[in-house]
Amino acid sequence: MDYKKAGVDIEAGYKSVELMKQHVKETMRPEVMGGLGGFSGAFSMSGIKGMEEPVLLSGTDGVGTKIKLAFLMDKHDTVGIDCVAMCVNDVACAGGEPLFFLDYIACGKNYPEKIATIVKGVAEGCKQAGAALIGGETAEHPGLMPEDEYDLAGFAVGVADKKDIIDGSTIKAGDTLIGIASSGVHSNGFSLVRKVFEMTKESLDTYYEELGTTLGEALIVPTRIYVKALKSVKDAGVKVKGCSHITGGGFYENIPRMLPDGIRAVVKKDSYEVPAIFKLLQKTGGIEDQMMYNTYNMGLGMVLAVDPADVDKTMAAIKAAGDMPYVVGSCEAGEKGVDLC
Repeated sequence: MDYKKAGVDIEAGYKSVELMKQHVKETMRPEVMGGLGGFSGAFSMSGIKGMEEPVLLSGTDGVGTKIKLAFLMDKHDTVGIDCVAMCVNDVACAGGEPLFFLDYIACGKNYPEKIATIVKGVAEGCKQAGAALIGGETAEHPGLMPEDEYDLAGFAVGVADKKDIIDGSTIKAGDTLIGIASSGVHSNGFSLVRKVFEMTKESLDTYYEELGTTLGEALIVPTRIYVKALKSVKDAGVKVKGCSHITGGGFYENIPRMLPDGIRAVVKKDSYEVPAIFKLLQKTGGIEDQMMYNTYNMGLGMVLAVDPADVDKTMAAIKAAGDMPYVVGSCEAGEKGVDLC
């Protein structure tokens, strides 16, 4: 008896590391110290010496049950982007610059090519965010997970000067809400998605005219990363007063998280076009409006609060970064919360 017969293939682990090295290398920043394969990832803090009062920010998340689509479609090169996005977007909406990322892959059996493909997606997400992939872990769990399944999670560390942190404390009545378009369902609410649509290869391969693609391709589109958009707004000289990453809990849970007491957000549902995937999901599942907006991003991955005088600069900066902004509402005096009208 040996470890391989017990279900853990050490050689496969070595091969996975070799295959993923090329992808990891593409994410490197000057602050990264050492190479892949050490017991810890080292990152020099020399680059933040110019900050008056640097504050470290962190975020951790996974991909959730969206990963089931990757299994069914045998498509593993985008869930890594989702994993990075869920973490770095949280860091960015607090005003932080993501510095580095680490991932954790748990699998029933280590298939090196599949693991390398997953990490390729993680590396792509890191490149989009400007973060270095400085380490990670792949763990085989024979007997605990089916051989052809895996789970993926990670965490990001970023930094911001204390004076630049976005905490919502200065939001006041009259401020404008700007939403930034999402790329689709992102990585939340897939437990409901999987109840509405039959999760079979035939169902996922079905082409829908209103989607312009198959159901599977529409659902697996990776989460949009908003790091560049928020940096562009900052570089334009705009002070973002509040920022909400629209994830699990949708509008009703996430927008109030950026508001101070005594301020209520009012979002106009007709201020932008809700993407077709949400309309199809709602119609097919017979889902009420409130449940949709309390579960999904409904086409807006980020919502910012800015001074009305900064709206034009903010919109231009977001567009310059390659994202699509919309003026979606305003802030009013009232009980902390959000109204959709």
